[in-house]
Amino acid sequence: MTMRVFDPSPRYKSYLLRCWQERSQSQSEQSKLWRFSLEDTRSGQQRGFASLEALTAYLQAALAAEEEEDPKGFKNL
Repeated sequence: MTMRVFDPSPRYKSYLLRCWQERSQSQSEQSKLWRFSLEDTRSGQQRGFASLEALTAYLQAALAAEEEEDPKGFKNL
């Protein structure tokens, strides 16, 4: 028999977000591109992103995976 117990400690992710602008290499385009990196504060793992869309897609996927793992804050015993 599986028993579920409420886990009172909130689950969270903590990241250090860095944002910077780079100039486009194309001479026909004089635009500035935003770049992003996330550093997981627990593991120190870093990931780089070429666009805001890529950054948000990663965060959505990471949080969705966390939700699938434990959808209601319960742990199986």
